Amino acid sequence: MDSDADSGVVGPVQSLTRGLMVIRAFDETRPEMTLSEVARVTGLSRAATRRFLHTLVRLGYVWTDGRLFALTPRVLELGFSYLSSLSLPEIAQPHLERLAAQVHESVSVSVLDGDDIVYVGRVPTSRIMTVAINIGTRFPAYATSMGRVLLANLADQELTEYLRRVRPEPLAPQTLTSVGSLRRELENIREQGWAVVDQELEAGLRSLAAPIRDRTDNVVAAVNVSSHASRTGPEEARNELLPPLLETAARIEADLRVAPHAGRTAR
Repeated sequence: MDSDADSGVVGPVQSLTRGLMVIRAFDETRPEMTLSEVARVTGLSRAATRRFLHTLVRLGYVWTDGRLFALTPRVLELGFSYLSSLSLPEIAQPHLERLAAQVHESVSVSVLDGDDIVYVGRVPTSRIMTVAINIGTRFPAYATSMGRVLLANLADQELTEYLRRVRPEPLAPQTLTSVGSLRRELENIREQGWAVVDQELEAGLRSLAAPIRDRTDNVVAAVNVSSHASRTGPEEARNELLPPLLETAARIEADLRVAPHAGRTAR
């Protein structure tokens, strides 16, 4: 029996937690799975997995042919509820389009969600990564320019707690995997006001990011420009991409400061 009974104590609702685990088990590498595969990915029993999958089928969030299960487009409603209440993507989009047209590179906006960044705005100009980046795509914050900008602007206690629990993995040959080195890099980013990540998330990918602040001067998001390392050298990126990036961040901030829901973000 799930521990969902009303005991008067506020705590996690186990059945909801497990249901979300089932939904999140599907991704670009696992678009369709059998019941056994879902159970293995989530760590749930086959009986519990069957119950959650068939509940999601009845609700319209999962499709099945009797053997394979897959998410349906209805799951987009879950993310849309958040995006529709967030003023940032709508405000940032025209600025992203203008920046992309100016520098002829892909540009994005993301927010910090736990230890990951989540893309909430993007204008791609070319495919520069092996994985497709869409609204809702997540990456570990430590290996991305936007993530480092957001981490660098956390309150001291929050940053200390993050550095205690993070275990950086070598996502590419140049990924910083030392917590000490990451701490020093974040201190440098906090001081200079922007970040550059050179082929740490994926070989060949170089990106720069700047913070976006709300009307209370809190950093609520980050904007970046990404290019292929063979196309843009480190100095060229700083000289040609950084100035328009910082200008774009300032324009987004100016609009956010007068927006009715400015600064609302995922944390």
